[in-house]
Amino acid sequence: MKLRSTETFWPLISAMNTSYPSIDADIKTEILIIGGGITGALMAFKLITQGKKIVLVDRRDVCNGSTAASTALLQYEIDVPLHELIKLRGEKCAVDSYRNGKKAIFDIRNIIDTVESDCGFEFKKSIYFTNYKKDIPFLKNEFKTRKQHDFDVTWLNKYDLEKMGLNAIAAIESKTAAVMDPFRLAGDLLKYCHENGMQIFDRTNITSVENQKGKCIAHTENKFTITADHIVHCSGYESVETVQEKIVDLKSTYAIASESIPEIPVILKNAVMWDTSSPYYYYRATTDNRIIMGGGDEDFIDAKKRDKLIPKKEASLMRQFKRRFPSINFKLDYSWAGTFGETKDGLPYFGKPNPKKNEHYVLGFGGNGITFSVMAMNSIVDSIKNKKNQDLEYYRFGR
Repeated sequence: MKLRSTETFWPLISAMNTSYPSIDADIKTEILIIGGGITGALMAFKLITQGKKIVLVDRRDVCNGSTAASTALLQYEIDVPLHELIKLRGEKCAVDSYRNGKKAIFDIRNIIDTVESDCGFEFKKSIYFTNYKKDIPFLKNEFKTRKQHDFDVTWLNKYDLEKMGLNAIAAIESKTAAVMDPFRLAGDLLKYCHENGMQIFDRTNITSVENQKGKCIAHTENKFTITADHIVHCSGYESVETVQEKIVDLKSTYAIASESIPEIPVILKNAVMWDTSSPYYYYRATTDNRIIMGGGDEDFIDAKKRDKLIPKKEASLMRQFKRRFPSINFKLDYSWAGTFGETKDGLPYFGKPNPKKNEHYVLGFGGNGITFSVMAMNSIVDSIKNKKNQDLEYYRFGR
């Protein structure tokens, strides 16, 4: 599956400083990680600190799937609002999921410090806004629910938002969010793990996996095998190729990045933003004063049809940006498309689809893929140990 198209922003400004070979012999290891994006890199970091022997493979160059197309808004808010998630999954699961997302943002800051990654991490506020009067009761319900569960949120009215430079009529401001360069962090994590003993092979496509006598045997396209005690699948949206259960609806999404803008409004400097549209639009700034926005999602059919829509989506996103920020001259510099997925409850999937096989999955679908992956780090260790874990129950397959 082709996960992204055209030249995306992050690889161009953050070229990989380390390259890895393809596999050229049969290998045995304790753990095989399939997928060399940000999720695989985070799982590798956790497992290498546990003293595990690991091999990581990717069918393309590492970090060049969905990670290269991510806009990397780190928020504890999930695509499904808290008051709706409570109805879907119950109060404990919903509130814990939001709290776990908040903790994950601080956890990733600590991970960045450990590997000394220059990935441009910055704490921000998060602003969830609307420009439609019909959405105000919905937004107020969400605000009330978060307040009831001790989330630090503030209500912003039209006057507040206009002072900040945003054309909207109401918003919820959350105190905890962040931005970063996901491509850079994933590369730095993999380099750290490689220096600490992990073997990495890119351009290595796994075509099938068989289970024999408690071992997992992965067969590569070029006829080599990797025998492991456990496999951790971190292949994101490509997991639809290996998971039997229908767990996600694939979508095409689009993003644009501006040239550097000398005077960015305070609201964009201090916050990431998303709106109540369905599908929603989102906005963030970069450390070099660019603005990234995205949205315009559609059902994914195939990569060719997705990519043909890029010129049309560029124009649509530019119009949407002008409505929200009429005073900013957004000069388009980059545009790209990617594939992502939505689950019914907006939550990830962790653990083993088949309890009889030592194949574990970390699938952080939706707009919270990175924070979900951080949340999964402890869960996947317990999954390998066959140990009970509350998150493995919350985010199990077959739920």
